[in-house]
Amino acid sequence: MTPDRPGRHAVLTLSCPDAPGIVHAVAGFLVAQRCTIVASQQFSDPGSGTFFMRVEFADADADGDVLDVGQLRRDVADVSARFGMTWRMVDAAERQRVVLMVSRLAHCLNDLLFRTSVGELNLDVVAVVSNHPDLARLAEGYDVPFRHIPVTPDTKAQAEAALLDLVREEQIDLVVLARYMQVLTDDTCKQLDGRAINIHHSMLPSFKGARPYHQAHARGVKVIGATAHYVTADLDEGPIIEQELLRVDHSMSTEELAAHGREVECRALARAVRWHSENRVALNGSRTVVFA
Repeated sequence: MTPDRPGRHAVLTLSCPDAPGIVHAVAGFLVAQRCTIVASQQFSDPGSGTFFMRVEFADADADGDVLDVGQLRRDVADVSARFGMTWRMVDAAERQRVVLMVSRLAHCLNDLLFRTSVGELNLDVVAVVSNHPDLARLAEGYDVPFRHIPVTPDTKAQAEAALLDLVREEQIDLVVLARYMQVLTDDTCKQLDGRAINIHHSMLPSFKGARPYHQAHARGVKVIGATAHYVTADLDEGPIIEQELLRVDHSMSTEELAAHGREVECRALARAVRWHSENRVALNGSRTVVFA
């Protein structure tokens, strides 16, 4: 969980070509700024030669002064330039502004709204967007605005333009496809690159198309699962953030299989959203580095 008092902790995430002295330089910078490291994780990928790091830190003084994150961002420039870093620094308590997208299946939407309402997810859910009106009352029950944006083959371009307008106007940090059963166009995927997360079932063997759990039941699968990943133009093939698996057996009905499927979808998506919102996920080509 992130701190509930703004300005007390900050998070620095970075990636750069691997080289000696990166950790030392980052730690030295924080010491010079009178900060103390609360948590630190790093990973060096031998395949790409890239170094990744996530550091959470606070003011080192006993009274725990509020950090001046803006000034720290300006001061870190020398270190970042020396190592060619791509970096981000944020207040750890800062809530990400989120749009949740859904069609008619409510389980992932309800799970995310509930977790947010009890403080488990550090989100500011700006709106629920759906191509159907069915879940308006669910959103309103959590006091979240509901936007019905119908989608047909003839109106798809206008619908996605309305979504992107919302993202820009409301300064949205993250779009979550919580069982939104529409394929986003390549252009929209590019505009949301690295800030849109989707969830889909993942079963062995894989079943695509309608009624996947019915297909799985008919084939007698023994494992079902779910995959949460970043949205890309390649359908359901974006960089994976989290996966959840569950063993099933011959005694389960199609309905029981689908119910278990909904559970694993909720768990995988919630963890992916939490890790992203806490700045624990870094893109590494077609993969991710997750500092969970």
